[in-house]
Amino acid sequence: MATKNDWDEIEAKFSAGIKSVMAIAKEHGITEGAIRKRAKRDGWQRDLSGSVRSAVKSKLVRTTGTDSGIRTDSDIIDSASDEIAQVVRGHRTLISKWQGISTKLAVTLSGMTVDEENHNEFARSLNSGVDALGKCIKLERQAFGMDDDNPEQGPERALADDDLDARIAELSKQVGNGK
Repeated sequence: MATKNDWDEIEAKFSAGIKSVMAIAKEHGITEGAIRKRAKRDGWQRDLSGSVRSAVKSKLVRTTGTDSGIRTDSDIIDSASDEIAQVVRGHRTLISKWQGISTKLAVTLSGMTVDEENHNEFARSLNSGVDALGKCIKLERQAFGMDDDNPEQGPERALADDDLDARIAELSKQVGNGK
């Protein structure tokens, strides 16, 4: 016969809902029917399994991988933000390199004489350069979080990509012609 302490443990296992009633009965050397009868008599609920799974998930997320302790939300936020900051710094470096390439193309094109033989090549290069510059500007604004707080900030936010490309081309022509 199960003792009071056994029944407390059986009730806890039953309520947790992780093990089957048959497994609990076998573990404690009693019948499945005895557990069901006691559960019905005492009104045990078998609905804590969701809470148990949630607690396990929380413990697994917060542990450091060793049994040395639990990480706080602040530790998790600090670690994640450090990782993201490192990625963003890398993006900023790459964007800067592409801006340099775009600037070199602009310098080359501004010094180029355009004639009938090369005007198609010049136009393609200019279009590619303007497209690259527009993308660099957009990526830089994202990498520096310039548009995070106010998504409607600046007149260019209201323009579609094609309209923005056309506006950049127009401004580039003005710069190239010295206007």
